[in-house]
Amino acid sequence: MHETLWFLIVGAVLVFMGVAATTLRRLPVSAAMFYVVIGYALGPPGLDLLRLDMIADAHLLRTVTEVALLVSLFAIGLRLRVGMLDKLWMVPLRLGFLAMLATVPLLTIFSVYVLHLGWGPAVLLAAILAPTDPVLAHDVQVHDPDDHDLLRFALSGEGGLNDGIALPFAMVGLALCAAHAANMGTQAGDVLNLKLAGTAIWGVLGAIAIGALLGWVTTHAVAWLRTRHAHALGLEGFFALGLIGLSFGAAQLAQTYGFLAVFAAGVSMRRVEHRASGENSPRETIGTVDSEDVEATASDPEKAHAFMTESVLGFTIELERIAEVIIMAMVGNVLATLDAPLFTWQALALTVALFVLVRPASVELSLLGSAAAPTQRRLMSWFGIRGVGSFYYLAYSLEHGPTADVKPLVPLALAVVTASVVIHGVSATPLMNRYRRLRRSES
Repeated sequence: MHETLWFLIVGAVLVFMGVAATTLRRLPVSAAMFYVVIGYALGPPGLDLLRLDMIADAHLLRTVTEVALLVSLFAIGLRLRVGMLDKLWMVPLRLGFLAMLATVPLLTIFSVYVLHLGWGPAVLLAAILAPTDPVLAHDVQVHDPDDHDLLRFALSGEGGLNDGIALPFAMVGLALCAAHAANMGTQAGDVLNLKLAGTAIWGVLGAIAIGALLGWVTTHAVAWLRTRHAHALGLEGFFALGLIGLSFGAAQLAQTYGFLAVFAAGVSMRRVEHRASGENSPRETIGTVDSEDVEATASDPEKAHAFMTESVLGFTIELERIAEVIIMAMVGNVLATLDAPLFTWQALALTVALFVLVRPASVELSLLGSAAAPTQRRLMSWFGIRGVGSFYYLAYSLEHGPTADVKPLVPLALAVVTASVVIHGVSATPLMNRYRRLRRSES
């Protein structure tokens, strides 16, 4: 009966969300809010069918979340269809790198002097909460590859970049926590050295190079087989998952940041399609597809790149939506089994500080002299959505760090994620609708 009940619940949830997706997009709510409630209801306070513990199940939670992030990062890369030297890239690069560099120290200082955490846990908490979310932010991100709106492009690019860039900060926090746990008396200055800086630079640049190269080579190879020999036709899902796995695995082997490599692979694949299609949109390039002879389009030299890339994008978007269901239900279930109060004064102070002070200050500092309009900057400041990325780094820290130092961070991080799911989920639809009306009135 237990197994049958699971089939009924999962089936009902998926059918309901498939039917209600269009309606939800018009309402000031997000699907993630429903998934969190469902996960909570499956826990001890409700049906008591699932009990995920943030500490005991850290490895499982980290692994599942890692896969979800990889799919989402690849999908984001595929959506960004502009030339690599286009000035549009400057804003997401600033947000991804400079805003991250501002967010971590600001949150660290707040955590030390207001929350009274040690320097190691403070740095680690800042690293956990620093990355914006690539999964939950789809309401404010680029949907169409031909969408070049600066706000949506910037938020998409930032979400693709900073999940990988947060890793060295998390490693510094874990090193400080481990040193404190071992009573080694290590100071921040002993950890922040030239070797760490060199490792971080190689981690970023190496990952981007590896992902871009693999995306370029594999896309060209498959397109060549299709157009020249009518081979490698179909199974775009296998190709997408294979490229994600190759990019992540090669980056890890080279001791670089796998998340960045997967994002770069998606950007590279889209770049190959863009160069092949020229100024035409992918849909214009593909044209009408004969349902009885799809392979004719897939092997057409003028359409092959666009057809393959759009097919891969469609597949990864579907996976991304499924991953969102799983991850946010896990978050809700972890909340149901949490043995510490969630919304304490420390958690509320941290949430307010991050959303109202730290995020806006980081965005404004990173965008000094940029082309972003004041309205766009304000929305970029507000939509620093925290979610799956923060959940991943929390699980990663519990898996690799001293439990005594990391455990007190669990309710703080989960409170920020929960608040972000609700607050940003409620505000995304009305604010983005207002932004679209403003842009139409200006044009």
